Amino acid sequence: MLLAAPSRKTYHLQMAPQQRKGSANAAELLSRRSTGLGNTGTLIRHNLKILRGILLQENRTFTKVWSKTSKSTVMYENCKLYFENYQHCYSCVHVEPQILYKLPTRSKQEKIEDALMCHSPVEKSLSSPSDHKPSLLALTANNWLIRLSAETGEELQRVYLSPNYKFRYLGWDEHDEHFLCFQYLTEKLTLGKQSPLLGGKTVGDALFGIPLNIQITDCPPVLFKVSCAENSVQIGGNPWHYIYTPPRKKDEGTYHICSLKDGTMATNGVQEMDSYSLENDGIFFHPDDSGRIIHVGPVTINVLKILSELNSALPSKVVEDFSLKTHRNNPISQVTVTSSGRTVKRRFQQLDDDPSQKTFRMVEYEDELDLLAIVVTNGEEGEGRACIQLHDNQTGQLLRTIDLIETWDETNKNEVFFDKDTIVHIEQKNAKFCCHVYKLFTTKT
Repeated sequence: MLLAAPSRKTYHLQMAPQQRKGSANAAELLSRRSTGLGNTGTLIRHNLKILRGILLQENRTFTKVWSKTSKSTVMYENCKLYFENYQHCYSCVHVEPQILYKLPTRSKQEKIEDALMCHSPVEKSLSSPSDHKPSLLALTANNWLIRLSAETGEELQRVYLSPNYKFRYLGWDEHDEHFLCFQYLTEKLTLGKQSPLLGGKTVGDALFGIPLNIQITDCPPVLFKVSCAENSVQIGGNPWHYIYTPPRKKDEGTYHICSLKDGTMATNGVQEMDSYSLENDGIFFHPDDSGRIIHVGPVTINVLKILSELNSALPSKVVEDFSLKTHRNNPISQVTVTSSGRTVKRRFQQLDDDPSQKTFRMVEYEDELDLLAIVVTNGEEGEGRACIQLHDNQTGQLLRTIDLIETWDETNKNEVFFDKDTIVHIEQKNAKFCCHVYKLFTTKT
């Protein structure tokens, strides 16, 4: 969430409020905010604490307020919904989503292939006032990278990438998936400036684009190397660890957690879900920067933490922080007894992620409210249904459950976004996309 700097005001000196044990109620927190006491970070935390408390009250409920279908992919980002290849933008800050802007129809060559929401760094001063506001970086089919205002759709900047290479995707370098090539840089380039590599033409202009300015003459030094299945390795934790699956048949379905410093396997570092399912269980470092690990299976979610002593020769240790399990009413037995007393064993075992059973489907982390939003499906009544369980991120305690009204077909692609007081469910049915929006309301008594 982008936070604007507070306007400059004059405050009268007041005595600091008396410190006391226990949590303040919403009225007291609002009173403190109105006096201007505390810094911006404190006010933000208090505001979010109030919102979290309101959201978890028994007389609050999430109500479906809006649905819309589309023939093209629907995207959600930062309280905004994008339809028609980012041509139509809807704001979700209101009770019902409202159209924010519609861009003119683009030709096939100018079609937007991919886009990213961009926020300016709050600690830096930028050249233009518009640069401090959120913007949409869009990649077009004819290799232009354009920057649009996230509020109006106005084009703010455009750069031509290359006449020689085709670009289709945009992505943030979240995990530093790059290496520095300064011991290989032939010339430093600046957008909008002339370059000898282009014969004096301007970098980023039409027809010329951004030239290659790196010439690798030898292999860079290897910083980290591991042999893993499907080239999949994750790095994170505190201290640094990595998660991977060795490329051996016997290690299929397991995840190994090792120290990045020297590759030592952590104690209890082999994690495996005791489940029988079509989809593999997933594992990833917790996005809350706590260094924990989330291991998700169809019936169990384990939140793990890494214990390590500073300057110790002993390996680190993986322990369970907390575990969540689905509650299934009538598990189907693999063995039945006929009326004659003969024992019959089922030929096929029922899958743990069978749509007819209560199953964990996805985990979303709401960082501003410090909540885990877990999508749970249940087809016991013959029709697929889904709910969102909100759990405390620190303890795993179930705080409330939110039912989704629309049916849930596990054979379709489903996405769920939980964003403070808004829930967005996007499903793909064949070639059609359906978007459903829920907002927080007070129930009538």
